[in-house]
Amino acid sequence: MAGKKGAGVLELAVLGLLHESPMHGYELRKQLNILLGMFRAFSYGSLYPCLKLLLAKGLIVEDRPQEPIVPLALQSRRSKIVYKLTADGKERLEQLLTEAGPAAWEDEGFGVHFAFFSHTRADVRLRILEGRRSRLEERLESVRAALARTRERVDSYTLELQNHGLESVEREVRWLNELIGRERAEQEQARTSERNQSIQNMPRETGR
Repeated sequence: MAGKKGAGVLELAVLGLLHESPMHGYELRKQLNILLGMFRAFSYGSLYPCLKLLLAKGLIVEDRPQEPIVPLALQSRRSKIVYKLTADGKERLEQLLTEAGPAAWEDEGFGVHFAFFSHTRADVRLRILEGRRSRLEERLESVRAALARTRERVDSYTLELQNHGLESVEREVRWLNELIGRERAEQEQARTSERNQSIQNMPRETGR
C-alpha cells in the first residue's frame, strides 16, 4: 500500500513538473529532488519505471531530437530525450489535482499537492488544507500524550527531541490556520464579487 501511495505522489510530481515545461530526464530528476526531497528521500531508481509507465499509458511522450551528422566515434552517444505532457496527461493531472482525500494530507502527499496549488481549484485547496490541519491536530494529541507518559523516564536529550517535534507540529498548525483563513477570505471575496456582478447584469426596470 505504501509503495502504491508513493507511486501516486511521484506520478503527480512528474506530470505537474512536465505541465510547467518539457524536460530532459536529468533536469526532471533535479526538479523532483527539490520537490520531493523536502518530504522524503527521493529514489532516482523509481523515476525511470514511473516514466516508462506514463509513456505506456500515453500520458507523456518522448521527443527525440533529430540526430546531427557526427563522426563515427561519437555515434554511440545517446541524444537527450525530452519528456512532454500529452492531452491525456493534462487530463490525468487535472484529475489528480481534484483529489483531496487522506492521501493528500500525509507528509509527502501534502507537500506535492501544495506545490501545485496554483493549478488547483480553490475548494479543493481548502479541503486539503483543512484535512492536513486535522491530521496534524491528531498527531499533536498523540505527541502530547506520549510526552506526558514518558517525561519522567527519558533523559534530557530525548526530551528536547520530543519537544522539538511538538513545536514543529504546532508551528505547522499555526501556518495552516493562516493559510485557511486567507483562502476562506479570498473565496468569500470572490463570491461577493460574483454576486455584485450578477446584480449589475440584471435588467433594470425602466421608469414609465
